[in-house]
Amino acid sequence: MRPDTPAENVDHPAEAARLERTAARYPEDAEALLIQAAAHLELAGDRPAATALYDRLLSSPNDLETPHLVRALKASNLWEYGHEAEARAIIDGVRAASPRDPAPWVIVAESLESHDELEAAQETFTEGVRLLLTDVPEPPYSTHPLLFGRHRVRRMLGVSHDEWDTLADTLHSSSVSLDELHDPKRVWSLGSDNPAELEAEISRLRAELGAFREALSRPFPVAVLHWPEGELTELVGAYASLAEEYPSHEEHLATIEGSLRELAASGTPNLGIVTGTVPSYEAFAASEGASPGDVDLLPQYATTLAARGRAVVWPPQRGASCWCGSGRAYGECHGG
Repeated sequence: MRPDTPAENVDHPAEAARLERTAARYPEDAEALLIQAAAHLELAGDRPAATALYDRLLSSPNDLETPHLVRALKASNLWEYGHEAEARAIIDGVRAASPRDPAPWVIVAESLESHDELEAAQETFTEGVRLLLTDVPEPPYSTHPLLFGRHRVRRMLGVSHDEWDTLADTLHSSSVSLDELHDPKRVWSLGSDNPAELEAEISRLRAELGAFREALSRPFPVAVLHWPEGELTELVGAYASLAEEYPSHEEHLATIEGSLRELAASGTPNLGIVTGTVPSYEAFAASEGASPGDVDLLPQYATTLAARGRAVVWPPQRGASCWCGSGRAYGECHGG
């Protein structure tokens, strides 16, 4: 589904079924694919079926990569069709778990916000911001919705700006300021008979839609391909033409970190890393009718892995393990 495809032109049940079939073919990607399938079921209005998919993921014998995200999505979905008490209990559990991923914080905070629990929403946004962004010099792209959501709720509550709100204003790139976009009085202008007020609101809505489309146009990170040492040894041993691309594993790791830092310095947002395996890469090459020894196939493989939800956000959150798999904290490894 293209980001600009009108929702009314999408067969959401059919798309959910397609994603479930794809998950059966690629079990290693089942988590990301079934989360997307559940989203389509929610859009189709079949919220019980979406809950069943979330429960299927949570009861899986395999460890989930994003269990807090799945729980947050389940809570938000449950509340929408009358299961408020269960949803609240799950939200409390997600907050108590203090996930290092910003997405669960955003989802549970927005769920509280949508049900007019503004104080609780502000507290949740703030908890996530403090946990993930304290002493962080440059907020990762994935944390921007936390800051923007917190700004929006605090604007509705009528509280004064603090340093996090100022940071949100700084990160916001639209031609219309966050203060104006999040102005609680905007709802009044929609019912106004004054042409000037209506025209101003149309301009604000266009700016908001532009920011939304920009976010949709980046559904997965700009991803750099990473090979664990054993996989890289097997890859180069089988396809000698790749030896020039990968002189050594140490140089490969250094190139990844250097490339990502250059992209970040150039202003590229939403960066990530995907980890390849030789069998997966060979299967991808076969599906493309190409040779695994073709260097030009590598970025295509990375993009495909990212589109299937395999990307890990770079840089890792504060205190998280390094992306290279060393087991050390990122700040003590490649982030040093």
